Amino acid sequence: MNELTVLEVMKQAITVGIEVSAPLLLASLVVGTVVGVLMAATQIQEFTLSFVPKLFAMGVVLLLAGPWMLRTLIAFTINIFQRLPGVIR
Repeated sequence: MNELTVLEVMKQAITVGIEVSAPLLLASLVVGTVVGVLMAATQIQEFTLSFVPKLFAMGVVLLLAGPWMLRTLIAFTINIFQRLPGVIR
């Protein structure tokens, strides 16, 4: 295994990690921002008021994007296992 192979696999791993985590992080960011603005506008300072909507939104996104996320991770894992015989010498 040479350095190019290692760098390519690392690049793919980082890319897949970003792709898989992006929907959850974006949903949390959007809901957190909206709830934060509403809390600031109404001057309500309740921790659960910001946590529960984010948790609910992330659950919904996980239900909707979960199959795609799983397929992406499975494809990456299969790719890694297919490269394994070429790596072992």
